[in-house]
Amino acid sequence: MSDSPDETPAPSLDFVREKVAADVASGRYGGRVQTRFPPEPNGFLHVGHAKSIYLNFGIAEDFGGSCFLRFDDTNPETEDVSYVDAIQQDLEWLGVAPSGPVRYASDYFEQLYDWAELLITKGLAYVDDQDKETISEQRGGFGQPGVESPHRDRSVEENLRLFRQMRDGAFDDGARVLRARIDMQADNMWLRDPVLYRIRRVPHHRTGDAWCIYPTYDWAHGQSDAIEGTTHSVCTLEFTDHRALYDWCLDQLDLPSDRPEQTEFARLNLTHTVLSKRTLRLLVEQGHVDGWDDARMPTVRGLRRRGYPAAALRAFTDHISVAKTNSVVDIELLESFVRTHHNRHALRRMAVVEPLKLTITNWPVGADGTAHVEWMDVVNNPEDETAGTRSVPFCGELWIERDDFMADPPPKYFRLTPGREVRLRSAYFVTATEAVLDDEGNVVEVLATYDPTTQGGTAPDGRKVKSTMHWVSRPHAVDVTVHRYERLFRSKHPGADGNDPLDDRDPNSRITTLARAEPALGEVAAGDVVQFERLGYFAADLDDPAVFHRTVGLRDEWANIQKQR
Repeated sequence: MSDSPDETPAPSLDFVREKVAADVASGRYGGRVQTRFPPEPNGFLHVGHAKSIYLNFGIAEDFGGSCFLRFDDTNPETEDVSYVDAIQQDLEWLGVAPSGPVRYASDYFEQLYDWAELLITKGLAYVDDQDKETISEQRGGFGQPGVESPHRDRSVEENLRLFRQMRDGAFDDGARVLRARIDMQADNMWLRDPVLYRIRRVPHHRTGDAWCIYPTYDWAHGQSDAIEGTTHSVCTLEFTDHRALYDWCLDQLDLPSDRPEQTEFARLNLTHTVLSKRTLRLLVEQGHVDGWDDARMPTVRGLRRRGYPAAALRAFTDHISVAKTNSVVDIELLESFVRTHHNRHALRRMAVVEPLKLTITNWPVGADGTAHVEWMDVVNNPEDETAGTRSVPFCGELWIERDDFMADPPPKYFRLTPGREVRLRSAYFVTATEAVLDDEGNVVEVLATYDPTTQGGTAPDGRKVKSTMHWVSRPHAVDVTVHRYERLFRSKHPGADGNDPLDDRDPNSRITTLARAEPALGEVAAGDVVQFERLGYFAADLDDPAVFHRTVGLRDEWANIQKQR
């Protein structure tokens, strides 16, 4: 595997694709490949989901198969149609298209119920009157025996009667559950008579009040796969122990199609990032961020607002591939893919985020007393010749970055300081002559002279300067709001020490300033990403293109990390 996004790794199959390829070669499932992406509609997708999405849809694409979107909507207490809509919108933005219409586990509620009755008639399921705390306690633990429910040996007839009464609403919420009758002494805790149905009088976003009992995820998941004809059920590693129950449930039924097989892969973990839905929800609910689409959030919507392109997300997930063991990926690697993409495609613009006045005292003035204006021809993207050039106004009244001038500079400071000459990008050489101070001794303006023979940024006598600075013409500047970001979590591994990851949150992770920019920046469309020369890549807000979010900086931090290893 290549360590740089600039390099194209040699084609190879990850272990999941190797398994699929072997199944196709052997004629299993008649050579058919069908996957699915099965989110629960109880929140927004994050970057970890993107890895799963690109894996499932990628497998279908690679083997000429199909991949369905199925919402596992079995818990109406936490689910909402707004999440359904948001997930579909995110998939469209990520560039994947489900095969056929959207599916829902709720489409199969009647079939799942019939199969539950079949388990009862086989003596493989029973109604339990105990509460969830008692059931949990009786399951025991690793190395601890389970305790069988006193209702475990009810007759088939009584179980059928009680289960039908559960469906008819005869009992209160939580009064009874349906449990599989497997093995209370099994080493795998998921086989210790797991709950299959619970009573919940909560309206469902699709079925309304038609049901007051709902299947658990473990009962609905595998059967939904089988109903749809899934061949390869790809899940993350936390479902490894569930696989035995997945298989047990399918073994008891007369399936309408080939039996699917579950394969697990390691989920995505990133440094300085939390992908726990609970923690992300707390960030929103406690007001630490502006919402699920805050540019600091690792949600698909947050990444999109920040200017992460879908193409870079896909290239990144393809690069890291899939593994059988959990690990943590440096977020700098993801940023490197984003930076590489934008370096090739983003237009260059000049903006000053911490403005300081620069006045050229020998700049020509017209007969009417107004400053002369020249229009400089500036390259739009040196990485893309087809991007052409633009005209940028230049005059004797400019904005420069505040840290581009120091009256008393430290060693190896090569930018503007009294008596030093620097280049203004695509314009002229200028030399600082004086700093204007306010009453408190702060620099509020820099006075300078320019060399008119250096137009375009080169001197006819061949002299060199050690610094090139960007600038913006004051009379022509447009005002934009700029958000610059630090890591939302300061630690590389938030919460790894057992503490609440929210305790590691940086309350100053966003710095907002009013910036001055060249006129062309006022023409940027919502969502477009441009490079602020010398400062980084910035995305125009999706709702207000006069607001810009810093996507990534120009420095390749991933390359530096690799050098240190």
